[in-house]
Amino acid sequence: MTARSSRRANPMRFPRSMPTTRAVFALILREMSVGYGRSAGGYVWAVLEPVLGIFLLTFLFSLAFRSPPLGASFPLFYATGLVPFLFYTELSTKVSHALKFSRKLLVYPAVSFVDAILARFALHAIVQVFVGYIIFTALLIGIDTRAVLDPAAVVLAYAMAAALALGIGAMNCVLVSLLPVWQQIWSIFNRPLFLISCIFFLFEGVPEPLRNALWWNPLVHIVGQMRRAFYPTYDGSYISPIFVFGLAGLCLMIGLVFLNRYHRDIIHG
Repeated sequence: MTARSSRRANPMRFPRSMPTTRAVFALILREMSVGYGRSAGGYVWAVLEPVLGIFLLTFLFSLAFRSPPLGASFPLFYATGLVPFLFYTELSTKVSHALKFSRKLLVYPAVSFVDAILARFALHAIVQVFVGYIIFTALLIGIDTRAVLDPAAVVLAYAMAAALALGIGAMNCVLVSLLPVWQQIWSIFNRPLFLISCIFFLFEGVPEPLRNALWWNPLVHIVGQMRRAFYPTYDGSYISPIFVFGLAGLCLMIGLVFLNRYHRDIIHG
């Protein structure tokens, strides 16, 4: 048997021919056409969802309170809480269904489960960052928010949210694929997060017995970091990027280890 025929008989012994970047780019293009559609309607809704949420919160709480817990602008206060929260929830959900979404393509050697996760993560992270940019720019230009923006602090808040979304999403990618009931369990577990992630209130205003327990919610740190980026007088001494990045890294490591072990069972299951 010649070397050429041997390579044909054992194709899996050699590296895949298509680089990861090309596979990821192709998956991103597919995701754009399927996930958001060929028209601009899908992207418009991505902006409208948080805008409507901010408008509703502003309307309801402005009826009950004269001023927000921080600063002078109700819309900005709720935007600094809702935008990073929706960034995390949208991104982690998309990543957790990456293998299910690209299952038909993962049978090809040129596409790996890492490509599927990176493609979904990259596309939806970029979309959500632009959504946040549009919302915050509109608020800073159109309303007298009296905010002083710290771009570096904004980047750190988004980095914390992105890392957590990737880690939780990768871990749930295994659980959702192997245990379909986990999707319902996780949905029930996540429902209280909207109420306990400091979107409507400040961490410092929570009574002491509950404050210690609330600190372990990583979204509290992310929301606090985003608020610190817009309010220079907000100290936010409780914020710990190390805790968020450490938790995200642990979840990502667990997810990748089990995906490496079970991704073939998931694909062919």
